[in-house]
Amino acid sequence: MIPGWIIMIATFPGVIVHELAHQLFCRWMRVAVFEVCYFRIGNPSGYVVHEPTKSHAQNIVIGIGPFLVNTILGAAVTFSSALSVYRFHNAGILDYILAWLGISIAMHAFPSTGDAQSIWAGLKAKNAPLWLMILTAPIIGLIYIGALGSFLWLDYFYGAAVALFTPTLVVMIMTYLSMAR
Repeated sequence: MIPGWIIMIATFPGVIVHELAHQLFCRWMRVAVFEVCYFRIGNPSGYVVHEPTKSHAQNIVIGIGPFLVNTILGAAVTFSSALSVYRFHNAGILDYILAWLGISIAMHAFPSTGDAQSIWAGLKAKNAPLWLMILTAPIIGLIYIGALGSFLWLDYFYGAAVALFTPTLVVMIMTYLSMAR
């Protein structure tokens, strides 16, 4: 098995983007940020300290924001190189660098267990309505499953799928749509 700190160093761009996404969503939701650590060797590998949220929506959005940002950015970064790397096998060094960058970013899309704890604690502290807790519980469960799945490289497989297969899927859909005309 590869130690987690080696994986963190090898995929540090994803950690940085994950924390930037938390900070971005804090700013978007008008929640003051007190401290940010974009990357460090340790646990956690990065963090954002912000003021307590005023609403349930702020709490949930800030917690899951990195999932959206890392997924979209991971696919976008590799879009031009993914087809060369994955499909045509005629990639140059820049294509492989972009593939590594996109996979690194996308594989850190999953919120951490700390994010899940923060979301749940915010809901409990603000006496969230039962229906919101019921809707949020599966999301928190998926976050924990994703964290456990990282021992089986689920985060890597997700990152590779987003970074390499998403562009291929987009091209296939566009080809199909152009032929259907």
